[in-house]
Amino acid sequence: MLESLESVAREVVLSYGYAGIFFISFTESIIQPVPPDPFIAGGSAFGLDPVTAALVATVASVLGGFTAHTLGSVLGERVVKRIIGESYFLKGENLFARYGVWAVVIGAVTPVPFKAVCWLAGIFEMPRVPFLIASFLGRFPRFLMVAFAGDLVGKVIGL
Repeated sequence: MLESLESVAREVVLSYGYAGIFFISFTESIIQPVPPDPFIAGGSAFGLDPVTAALVATVASVLGGFTAHTLGSVLGERVVKRIIGESYFLKGENLFARYGVWAVVIGAVTPVPFKAVCWLAGIFEMPRVPFLIASFLGRFPRFLMVAFAGDLVGKVIGL
């Protein structure tokens, strides 16, 4: 089983490389459930430059997050108000206005689904520039750690 996982990971990296990492990172920040971390680590383990892999993933994730933020600001408020009600919406809006930058940084660096944070930032009208900065500041260190961990694993097991 481990050999088949290794061969699949190797094939993905050899076939798609940085473009695959970009695509997974971009779409994960909007809607798809698969996190980019295994692809970043796998790419680094199989020979992609860890810093480049982390940077590609970060840029893609931030761009995807910006897309989700925009979709949230355009589509989200009406739907969320219907689901949770006006009073809860206003409470959420106040919390996001107060802690929005920290919510984005924490969501970007932890396993919390980043797409949810991005949509909420748009729904609660978080200003775009602080959102983009917080997204980058959270995603880059996380992805850099994942990439260097993958690189280390690749070297240790001789990939």
